[in-house]
Amino acid sequence: MPRFFVDKRNIFENEIIIDGEDVAHITKVLRMKIGDEMTLCDGEKNDYRVEIIDIDKKYIKCKIITVEQNKSEPKVFVTLFQGIPKSDKMEYIIQKCTELGISKIVPVNTKRCVAKVKDNNKISRWQKIAMEASKQSQRGIVPQVCGVMGFEEALKELLKCDISILPYEEEKENNLKSHLDSFGNDVETVGIMIGPEGGFDKEEVEMAKALGIKTITLGNRILRTETAGEAVLAILMFYMNEI
Repeated sequence: MPRFFVDKRNIFENEIIIDGEDVAHITKVLRMKIGDEMTLCDGEKNDYRVEIIDIDKKYIKCKIITVEQNKSEPKVFVTLFQGIPKSDKMEYIIQKCTELGISKIVPVNTKRCVAKVKDNNKISRWQKIAMEASKQSQRGIVPQVCGVMGFEEALKELLKCDISILPYEEEKENNLKSHLDSFGNDVETVGIMIGPEGGFDKEEVEMAKALGIKTITLGNRILRTETAGEAVLAILMFYMNEI
């Protein structure tokens, strides 16, 4: 069944209004018509099964049939702090991590970042990719893609999480499982910080350690920046019985 996200302001007692770009997609691409059913999500973990009752060039009016709580959202809130990679790698990272259950994505400008985000158009595009991936994976929310943070600011945000995960290729002892085992079951938030191509600068790692953040190893093989966050998130979701 087709699935779309709608603005909560367009949800009324018995009806939901769809507007914007989705109108053309529903009517011209999917060729849906009056009487057809679809699922609409308010981005707050509520799924509405609806029936189309009116179609206009600018909007589609739907009747609410049932309302259910979305069951695909993990219990833990995970934030990815991602060193900005080159090319379109960030798009891949956002797409795959959204499919795996990420809650928020923060692009981070580190010392070894080559790529620069110069305007809000890039952030808007990344947010749209998160939206499309959320539709495909039947998420109950759309992960927020934040504005770019500096490394120090990102570390402060990472420290606010119940568990912080910072993979570092020179770490040899502390692996991800033992790191997760050291925390109790009462975990609500996890932060994952991944470096760009070339990894973190040693000064950045020392800065993180000085704040009490432990580095972890992901094994003997060096992972690409576009693989590392996805791998850590998948392992985390498995560990938390969310996958």
